[in-house]
Amino acid sequence: MRKNMKNMTLKNIAKACGGVLHLPKRGDGKENFQEASCVVIDSRKIVPGGIFIATKGEKVDGHRFIGQVAEKGALGVVCERAEKECPVPYILVEDSLKALKDIAEFYRKELSVKVVGITGSVGKTTTKEFIASVLSTRYRVLKTLGNFNNEIGLPLTVLSIRKEHEIAVLEMGISDFGEMRRLSRIARPDICVLTNIGQSHLEKLGSREGIFKAKSEIFDYMNPEGYVFVNGDDDILCRIKQRGNHAPIHFGLKPENEIFASDVLDEGLCGSKAVIHANLKAFSVDIPLPGMHMVLNALAAAGVGMQLGLTAEDVKNGIANVETIRGRSNVLSLPDYTLVDDCYNANPGSMRAAIDLLAMAPGRKVAILGDMFELGEGQEQLHGDVGAYAAKKKIDVLICTGRLSGYMYEQAAHMGEETYYFAEREEMMKELPKLLKKGDTILVKASHGMEFEKVVEFLTR
Repeated sequence: MRKNMKNMTLKNIAKACGGVLHLPKRGDGKENFQEASCVVIDSRKIVPGGIFIATKGEKVDGHRFIGQVAEKGALGVVCERAEKECPVPYILVEDSLKALKDIAEFYRKELSVKVVGITGSVGKTTTKEFIASVLSTRYRVLKTLGNFNNEIGLPLTVLSIRKEHEIAVLEMGISDFGEMRRLSRIARPDICVLTNIGQSHLEKLGSREGIFKAKSEIFDYMNPEGYVFVNGDDDILCRIKQRGNHAPIHFGLKPENEIFASDVLDEGLCGSKAVIHANLKAFSVDIPLPGMHMVLNALAAAGVGMQLGLTAEDVKNGIANVETIRGRSNVLSLPDYTLVDDCYNANPGSMRAAIDLLAMAPGRKVAILGDMFELGEGQEQLHGDVGAYAAKKKIDVLICTGRLSGYMYEQAAHMGEETYYFAEREEMMKELPKLLKKGDTILVKASHGMEFEKVVEFLTR
């Protein structure tokens, strides 16, 4: 049985987004009080009783599909224009995307669910996975799927919450000032988690201080009775003072943090082991995902879980059962070599972390790296620094692709490493069979716009 959305009637939706509700002349008016079954912007996902928000994209205008969603039993449509004889109730608005955010904000206020909001320069998605895995040992959890963390994805995620969910774990990503404030207004987090302040989106945010200022907008609409968890090892985040009615709770590798790890054993691509100290308890954990940064993600999850009443055993089980995600430090054991699929996104900090992981692998180490986007001024130097770092870490083969990655190539080649450069991804892929050897461990990493998932697919085949 499909579960409807609390108080999400056409009348309330129209009021929430400041739209004008139009009912078909042949309607009996009952639909005005029926709760919607879903809210979607993809006409293919509409189900009977759902609301379709018609948005104009770069390639497709959703207004073209109003007739189709009506045939599929949509309760109503939110749109910027409609035909005179529209076959389904519609709410006329000036801006459909703004309406999406307004509707999600209204719906969030109707829910009693607790929300954990996660942001930071690096590690948002894996931290989200750790926290959701830990909380799922006791609660019914909804989490952000895929890359639904922006001003379109986050409202859609909020609108997917249902009455059975007890906690929503929401990833919140931005690239400019003001965005996080708008996301916070929708999410209204009860718990905020900040992973780090790195060097992503420098093009618009300017500096790490600018990134910190923009990310801190998450506090603008948080529950004043809520809690803030920050990476206490981060030189900027450790400066955060009290937010709401509670002082921030710090997690990290340093023992001065309220939540910290000791006896850390890095097992390379197999993950790591550590002892977590939290709430006057110490307990050992097995962290199945590779990379030392995963220890920090596990610490954040431990802190949030224990704040919400979980036991050390719950936390331990949740961490042990966290699953890998495609494109994010996902280790694939293939017949001829081991592939580290970290191609979803990249910035200087995550590049160094991925190279650190590769450096621990046995046998010949190959890094296939591409451009990092949105770094602004100094992007050439930042790419060159990555090349120098790969050489310093004794990566055996460095393969660079993209205009900016030429600076990686130049710096690494200058330091005497075996290095190759290709202007285009397709050109590089043609040459890969000649460059790779059986038994190699291969890292694939670049910003999402480089479409390096095609490289992973090629190597997997």
